[in-house]
Amino acid sequence: MGDSEILDGPRPKHAQLADSLAAKVTHWESHTAIPSERELMATYGVSRATVREALRSLVEDGLLYRVHGKGTFVAPQRVETQLHLASFTDDMRRRGLLASTILQGAHLVTPPVEARAALGLGDGDQAWRVDRLRLAGGSPMAVERGYYPAALLPGLSEHDLSASLYEILAGHYGLAIDAAEQTVWAQACEGEIARDLTIAAGDPVMVFRRTSRSGQVAVEYVTSWYRGDRYQVHMALTR
Repeated sequence: MGDSEILDGPRPKHAQLADSLAAKVTHWESHTAIPSERELMATYGVSRATVREALRSLVEDGLLYRVHGKGTFVAPQRVETQLHLASFTDDMRRRGLLASTILQGAHLVTPPVEARAALGLGDGDQAWRVDRLRLAGGSPMAVERGYYPAALLPGLSEHDLSASLYEILAGHYGLAIDAAEQTVWAQACEGEIARDLTIAAGDPVMVFRRTSRSGQVAVEYVTSWYRGDRYQVHMALTR
């Protein structure tokens, strides 16, 4: 759709303007400032109300974002995943992104009640707590905190936990992850997690909580906080 065609057709002007801008911003670099409202009004020959409605819809769709007092900018493209059983490394690799991991800690602990219940551990049983910062293309994508039964995984901390943990579980312990249960929700990010993800406190994150199994044995109880501005989930639903 060319600029001169924006007034043509039966669709509302703001919808046509939104379509035209959406086609353009996909070719612009992330965080680039888009033309001002006044420039868009002049370019497309539309009212300020039409421009504002078009921009509002693009912000809601995640293509643009606003900074108060500064303007409207191109939002970074989000990494999309389908809900499937795969490691973070494999998930990013499928999307053409280089995955890397910063190990923040791996030590034996008495796990919290919910982790003990998920892993089938007793009150006195210990687990490895593994904290990792996951990066995609060199930028922080997720913070991950996992618990793994110590009795099943002796010496886990001696392995390179910046590599794929699922490959370590399968290759060194014979515990290939083949099933999992996962819950997903959104929340405002706070504290150390916001700092590690290089986002502001209060920014949205997607939280994934997963219990993974090898056969009938629960091997992993992990919570992951993903940046809401860089990650989205695709689901195919059928009746």
